[in-house]
Amino acid sequence: MNFKTSETQDMIRQAAKDFAAKYIKPYVMDWDESQHFPVELFKKMGEQGFMGVLVPVEYGGSGLGYFEYSAVVDEIAQV
Repeated sequence: MNFKTSETQDMIRQAAKDFAAKYIKPYVMDWDESQHFPVELFKKMGEQGFMGVLVPVEYGGSGLGYFEYSAVVDEIAQV
């Protein structure tokens, strides 16, 4: 099996990593300690296309696959 990622997949992973570093990592401990669920963060994730990774383009999504979806989830989960 070929597990080499494409340039697009690498870019998506890096975009998710950068997003998590900028919008999640600085606040995650405060959110945890105050038991705050950052609903406002989901709008930003949607603006980046992360909320619609698996949604077809004709329905307003990114039209990507499960590899891209798991890459986004993985990078966000690492913070």
